[in-house]
Amino acid sequence: MATAKDIRVAPISSADASALVRRVHYSGKVVNNSQLHLGVFLDGRLEGAMQFGPSLDKSKMIGLVAGTGWSNFLELNRMAFSERLPRNSESRALGVSFRLIRKTYPQIKWVVSFADGTQCGDGTIYRASGFVLTGIKVSKNLARLPLGVVIHKMTLESNPTSPRPELGGASYYSVTGGRFDWAAYVRAAGAEVIPGFQLRYVYFVDPAWRSRLAVPVVPFSEIERQGASMYRGKSRAGPERATDDQSAEGGADPTPALQSHKDH
Repeated sequence: MATAKDIRVAPISSADASALVRRVHYSGKVVNNSQLHLGVFLDGRLEGAMQFGPSLDKSKMIGLVAGTGWSNFLELNRMAFSERLPRNSESRALGVSFRLIRKTYPQIKWVVSFADGTQCGDGTIYRASGFVLTGIKVSKNLARLPLGVVIHKMTLESNPTSPRPELGGASYYSVTGGRFDWAAYVRAAGAEVIPGFQLRYVYFVDPAWRSRLAVPVVPFSEIERQGASMYRGKSRAGPERATDDQSAEGGADPTPALQSHKDH
């Protein structure tokens, strides 16, 4: 029987990573500004992908860690693994990825990622992989359209003038008067906001940068206390099993050289 030690992590093309994410990730969507794509292979077959890139709004993230330069951090945008991968493959793949980033991209000091406690989970894999929890907030940024499609507010705000099928070809700005007005869009589209939580995690690729964390570390026990505990899209009751000890390593950032690699 295969174990997590049997997986192989290697750079892959953007097209291959995006195809797997669309097939396996619960959202079925990719983040278009991803720049670093790492594949997870088992028996020579691509069964998982991790996509890293700059945060959509770097100005909101850069202050999380004091002294961070514009190219010193990355966001883990997507992580998708097929059911064929063995137990613990996610944490092993992340560990290999961070060692690769540390060696190849020494300018990357930390990585930020978000757990979707609205549709997916509260970040069990991040906690098992040495990330620190730095924020839990109520999320009202997802809405379900009448035909069942789920859309994120950021999707609209990143392309506010693009025609939207759910708006009969009108754009986001057309129904909001040229402003960022999520509530106006929800009303115009006949959508329903999906309540939930968003959890923010940080991993220090350079452990020395942990002391620069400029926001409080949130104890893992707060996830359960705040009612944000979720696994595979379902709220879960019972005590949080992770410890409050948030020791970490961690980080990342892309360069064009890595993106020239194709299929493995």
